[in-house]
Amino acid sequence: MAVKVLVVDDSGFFRRRVSEILSADPNIQVIGTATNGREAIDQAIALKPDVITMDYEMPMMDGITAVRNIMQRCPTPVLMFSSLTHEGARVTLDALDAGAVDFLPKNFEDISRNPEKVKQMLCEKVHSIARSNRRYGSSAPTPAVTPTPSSSTYVSSSASASVRPVSAASTSSSHASAAPKRKAYKLVAIGTSTGGPVALQRVLTQLPANFPAPIVLIQHMPAAFTKAFAERLDKLCRISVKEAEDGDLLRPGLALLAPGGKQMMVDQRGAVKILPGDERLNYKPCVDITFGSAAKSFNDKVLAVVLTGMGADGREGARLLKQCGSQIWAQDEASCVIYGMPMAVVKADLADAVYSLEDIGRHLAEACI
Repeated sequence: MAVKVLVVDDSGFFRRRVSEILSADPNIQVIGTATNGREAIDQAIALKPDVITMDYEMPMMDGITAVRNIMQRCPTPVLMFSSLTHEGARVTLDALDAGAVDFLPKNFEDISRNPEKVKQMLCEKVHSIARSNRRYGSSAPTPAVTPTPSSSTYVSSSASASVRPVSAASTSSSHASAAPKRKAYKLVAIGTSTGGPVALQRVLTQLPANFPAPIVLIQHMPAAFTKAFAERLDKLCRISVKEAEDGDLLRPGLALLAPGGKQMMVDQRGAVKILPGDERLNYKPCVDITFGSAAKSFNDKVLAVVLTGMGADGREGARLLKQCGSQIWAQDEASCVIYGMPMAVVKADLADAVYSLEDIGRHLAEACI
């Protein structure tokens, strides 16, 4: 059955181009368009699409407000279009908090210059997030994370919408793995992709300021976005978070986020190396690269966590870590936005534990001494 899509954008040109690109895929059907957020809400309720593509800046009602309303009234996977600027990053992160599943850069030049690449990327995104639709509307949303005493702000409760509602049945999967064993880890490494920004918020805001291990974060994200994302996490968390720079030193209570468009490695001295993104690699940053360097540098003293995301990035790095005796955790299927990366680790029999997103932060705090 074809994926039904609602296209929302105030630009007639962009609506037409997105509609044409999607309609060229025989397994996608554009069932409607809207020119502003209010129309988007009405169309979403009336047409019941499988996926909505959403612009941010529109008259009458902006995209973020529309997403929040849609998540409340007829929860539907939303793919946001955003500009590759610092402001675009901030807006996109707000949209993910509001309930959007994923985003794509809105670049008119790319549409004209690389139409086939844009078509492939857009259609792949639509198909993949359409599969997350099964997590909508079946149960009450998970509660938002309680703000920490040291944090004066936190995302609104609607942030929980971008992590699919978790039913009682889904939380039971975390009980299949026993409570973690306590160990003096030299590094906690967390890799993620689609759904990762909100997932990382959920995990990291549960960690105490005196968390005893250094942390590295690998989130598939454009270069323009990672600095803004690190700044956001730093404001929300009791630990410190910053975009990694070449030469940064690992230290307890500090999370270093791999910069978009580049690769991050760690060495035996506890220093971070930032390398140019290799065009031969699909992901920049790549979870496998960072995990592999952690295996070489710290052997069995690494706790690696693979969270929600498309594809299998992290599996081969987890294999190297496992061979060295390090611990591998995976997020469970029920709490993932996209059960791709964790599934790859689990199916390869590399996961020492499988936990719900709601439990991972708490278990990290328990496991690291």
